[in-house]
Amino acid sequence: MWSLIFFCLPVWANAASMYGEILSPNYPQAYPNFANETWHVQVPLGYGIHLYFTHLDLEPSQDCEYDFVKILSGGYAQGVLCGRKKPRAPGSRIVEEFRVPYNTLTMTFQSDFSNEERFTGFAAYYVAVDLDECIDFVDEPCSHYCNNYIGGYFCSCPPDYFLYEDNKTCGVNCSGNVFTEPTGEIASPNYPSQYPENSRCDYRVALSPGYSVVLTIRSGDFDLEPADSNKICHDSLTIVSGKQHFGPYCGSKFPGPSEIKTSSNILDIIFQTDQGIQHKGWKIRYYGDPVTCPMSVISNSVLDPKKDRYILKDIVNVTCVEGYEIVRQRDSITSFLSSCQENGKWSNSHLSCVPVNCGDPPPVDNGQASYISELQEPLYTAAVRYECEAPYYTLENKGHAMYRCSASGEWVNEEMGTKLPKCVPVCGVPSNPIRDTGRIFGGTRAEKGNFPWQVYFNNPRASGVLISDRWVMTAAHVLEGYDKPTMYAGVINVRRDFLTQEAEKLVPEASFIHPGWKEEPAESRVDFDNDIALLKLRDPVKMGPDISPICLPGKSPEYELEEGTLGYIAGWGRREKGKLPADLMKAQIPVVSMDNCRSVKPDNFDNSVVYVFTDNMICAGGGKDSCQGDSGGAYAIQDPLNATRYYVAGLISWGPKCGTFGLYTKVVRYLDWIRGTMREHEGEEAWQK
Repeated sequence: MWSLIFFCLPVWANAASMYGEILSPNYPQAYPNFANETWHVQVPLGYGIHLYFTHLDLEPSQDCEYDFVKILSGGYAQGVLCGRKKPRAPGSRIVEEFRVPYNTLTMTFQSDFSNEERFTGFAAYYVAVDLDECIDFVDEPCSHYCNNYIGGYFCSCPPDYFLYEDNKTCGVNCSGNVFTEPTGEIASPNYPSQYPENSRCDYRVALSPGYSVVLTIRSGDFDLEPADSNKICHDSLTIVSGKQHFGPYCGSKFPGPSEIKTSSNILDIIFQTDQGIQHKGWKIRYYGDPVTCPMSVISNSVLDPKKDRYILKDIVNVTCVEGYEIVRQRDSITSFLSSCQENGKWSNSHLSCVPVNCGDPPPVDNGQASYISELQEPLYTAAVRYECEAPYYTLENKGHAMYRCSASGEWVNEEMGTKLPKCVPVCGVPSNPIRDTGRIFGGTRAEKGNFPWQVYFNNPRASGVLISDRWVMTAAHVLEGYDKPTMYAGVINVRRDFLTQEAEKLVPEASFIHPGWKEEPAESRVDFDNDIALLKLRDPVKMGPDISPICLPGKSPEYELEEGTLGYIAGWGRREKGKLPADLMKAQIPVVSMDNCRSVKPDNFDNSVVYVFTDNMICAGGGKDSCQGDSGGAYAIQDPLNATRYYVAGLISWGPKCGTFGLYTKVVRYLDWIRGTMREHEGEEAWQK
């Protein structure tokens, strides 16, 4: 409501004030000619001006071209007055008035050259009035709510909005939201209603390490103000993930890919709007794509469970393939657990499956192993062949020579498993073949290597025969009173070989006399049945050109002796003149019928003495014979199944008279006892080759 105010005080129109008075020159007398006056009115900021005239008496003219009053405010002419005016309403003194929404006003009075009718001019007043900026401003002063008060106004915002620093513009406080769930949806403010103007919304998706953010945007879920003619987006959506940058996007349809895959677990969404037209906005769906780990943790291994794709937190059991293992400081393992980590790598991937190491092939006595595979290390699948020290040792079984490094870390043979091969002495092969046929009783000297199986008994004076590297066979009567006789191998001359220390001393550990041997006084003995004994050596004797065993006979019919079969005997027994030779003597004699041995009468023959002859004995000789001191030596015959070697057909046992025929213990009759005794007391059967 405007009010009429009369002022009695003088007015300073050029100073800022709340009210004032403006009068034409000489008012209320006639104004002068050629008048030109200007008044600048200013009221405090936040106020408008109410200008009103109580008297107006100017020379009238068309378009007020002679005398006039002009009012300017806000850069525009608010009005031009001339002529004579009367009050507008009964009871009112106001003849003309102006209301301007500005706090400044300029009023100009101008008269021409004549005022013949004595026009009295004008009387005007102004007063500062409260301005309702929310209504009176041409432009909206606030982006949302305008609140007027006397002398000013202030802007306010709806809930969830905030006022910018210009104190006029409202925006939505939509920043700071962080989404950490594995999946979710993010939408613009008010979606699907219109989004707010003048806003910047910052959203962040922050997933756990090990996940990368994937966004999906449907075409129907995107509607922003289109770009202008310069292709500039005033409302825009921008997506940033590490060094990856997508957008800015705008328009009625999403212009980017329907699925955006990032390489980071952190993603920022930036939504900016201006004061222009608003649309419904956007909605985005996101999910975390877990990192993938390689299909293999380490080389030479398999994974359980087996999958087409391994992702974060997957746990697998890693097992080395057969023949491979993981070597640690104190032990080795073949499997371990591994988990897919957030960096896309498997845990424990520093481990490695390496070929199983079997270690050097185990040594065997009298033999060695050599590699026969391209792999020259003791690793899985490597193969070695065992070879014995030829020609004096050979494998117990030819098929047991090849061993392979197995997945269990052991050297394995297909037939024997982990049991090692055995190198056994080669039997019955003289290093120096026997050539002449002299008599043992006054016979010829043996040469080195003729009888490598011959064992010299020093006390008592006798012989034995080496049948393995741990066993000596002799006649039972030799051991009567001498269970551990002094023995030597490799002897040819008992004097020379001892001086040169070429003889190998054999130390007996135990002696075994056949249980069928009858103990009788030596001077009256007439029964030499079962005249056989074994001596076990404390240590195995090393084989060589001068020392090697003789073979045992076989049980096949080929080993049945026939008359006339020739064999060799050797020893250090008495010769024709009763002397004991230093040299080993040898002779070749035939097998003859037992009647030949029965027919020989010993010197000083006593008809009351009856000697025992049995099928356990062999009769051989005839002009060549063994004698005292030769007992226990071998009657060696060429093997009927292998002409390169000899076997012990008999042991020198006894005879009625030296130089005629002798009796030899038939060894083939005692094979079971021999092998059984050796097996029982050696832990395994001693085979000869």
